[in-house]
Amino acid sequence: MSDIILHIAGLSKSYSGIKALDHVQLTLKKGEVHALMGENGAGKSTFMKILVGLVKPDSGEIVLEGKRLEHNDVNAILKKGISMIHQEILIIPELTVAQNIFLGREKEITGSRTGWLNDENIVAKATSLLQEMGVDIAADIRMRYLSVAQMQMVEIAKAISNDAKVIIMDEPTSAISDKEVATLFRIIRELKNKGVAIIYISHKMDEIFEIADTITVLRDGKYIATKKAAELDNGSLIAMMVGREIDKMFPEPVAEKGKVVLGVKNLSKKGKFSDISFEVHAGEILGISGLMGAGRTEIAQAIYGLAPADSGIVQINGQEVFIKSPRDAVNFGIGYVSEDRKSLGFIPELSVKQNVTLASLSEHRRGIFISNESEDKAANRIIADLKIKTSGGGQKVTHLSGGNQQKVVIGKVLLSSPQVIILDEPTRGVDVGAKFEIYKLISNLTANGIAVIMISSELPEILGMSDRIMVLSKGIQTAMLTRQEATQELIMKYSVQ
Repeated sequence: MSDIILHIAGLSKSYSGIKALDHVQLTLKKGEVHALMGENGAGKSTFMKILVGLVKPDSGEIVLEGKRLEHNDVNAILKKGISMIHQEILIIPELTVAQNIFLGREKEITGSRTGWLNDENIVAKATSLLQEMGVDIAADIRMRYLSVAQMQMVEIAKAISNDAKVIIMDEPTSAISDKEVATLFRIIRELKNKGVAIIYISHKMDEIFEIADTITVLRDGKYIATKKAAELDNGSLIAMMVGREIDKMFPEPVAEKGKVVLGVKNLSKKGKFSDISFEVHAGEILGISGLMGAGRTEIAQAIYGLAPADSGIVQINGQEVFIKSPRDAVNFGIGYVSEDRKSLGFIPELSVKQNVTLASLSEHRRGIFISNESEDKAANRIIADLKIKTSGGGQKVTHLSGGNQQKVVIGKVLLSSPQVIILDEPTRGVDVGAKFEIYKLISNLTANGIAVIMISSELPEILGMSDRIMVLSKGIQTAMLTRQEATQELIMKYSVQ
């Protein structure tokens, strides 16, 4: 009996004459974790949408357990055994955890013939499922009371509850902590042992090599290759994805450290962080590391005036400053790039030009009007300097790749001529090629004498980019490490103190 559960051949899809997928293939075995890799725009999203019945392909075939799969609708595909965990969490906040897990299948789950749903039975079954997964979430609590990480675990429970033969996981760890990642990987291994096949999509290379058995790479909508994960390393996988060798992922530090630009002394905010003190020099990258909930973003937001601290001192060039709002921060030469670029970084329906110049419109004002010529000149300079891939300043930001959207957000901050830039998760959700470009951009910022604070959940990124690393645990500063003494093990040790 064949151990192949899913076979895809010649899959193609075009939009307005542009090929999103061009004769893509993939073979998935029972009990296999098969990573699907590629840069943004490689065709992964179209591939997934076809597989779960959201999009109909132009040509090609999908064979599940020896039978050709017809693309009629999402529910039909789900019943045939293909389930998906989306990167964007799809929940109904006012329903309970149990109701979300079994949404649309209540009668099927409880065996109701009367038309009345048995909530107690649904809660009991959800509780049993969550306990089997080793996840400590109450099944009768409303979803709106859960953290994003807990919501993600409920989404995983929902996929498992479908008795899926194939589960697609799209960036399943983008919003969960290291502890929850460990739980997810344990669940994945248990699913493998039961013969469930998993298509795993992630930009995090360390995850891929930890959990994947096989890796398929797409590039520009085309199938490139399928290899055993054990046959590849970071360098060879990156080369397959971007079509060229990247000698070093992280640029060598070249900037000379200058004077202290930003000084923070005894910064505290009740329930968030306590007694935080550090300095950042011109031309230096200070990395901030710690587990989710350690207070990293809260410290950044306090310095930037989004959620001011209760006590403590902030100094710019040795002078104490009082920052009560982001406007104050910008006036003192502090820029901030949020971890949530889609909600806080840009306005999707505005153009690249409008987003880039949004925070510095006063500089382009001529009387009561905005000078298009001045605005165009500033935007075009940023587009050229940051190598933003766009058809022009008039293109909507929502149509750019994740990496280029991030460059737009950074460009907007740069137009205010900051002395200090705080980057919160600067490469979250961007592909490996775009990460490399952003790392070069950050290196260029320090070469120009800008002081950089970089918050990241990715330890290789923190280690590869930082001159010094401040480690936080539960709102407390537990270590300040130099580039030379920092290791993953040492950072994790101080992160859990």
